[in-house]
Amino acid sequence: MNLTGGIVLYAVIWFLTFYIVLQLRTRTQDDEGSIVPGTPAGAPAREDVGRSAKIATLWATAIWAVLAGIILSGWISLRDIAPY
Repeated sequence: MNLTGGIVLYAVIWFLTFYIVLQLRTRTQDDEGSIVPGTPAGAPAREDVGRSAKIATLWATAIWAVLAGIILSGWISLRDIAPY
């Protein structure tokens, strides 16, 4: 895996974990009991994007380190995935 491949792998993992973390502990306006006119009841009551990004970064870094270690060690190679 070269530098570009490592960056792309990290970006993909980060965005996947970010989208998962955004859904965790989300309180809707309906849950809070105060719906802002013109918004759906299922809209988030508070924006915690910065906190979600930090959590996603921690998880993505851990997942990336494991996957990069597996790829760089040669434990799983491209021939194992696509033997054709």
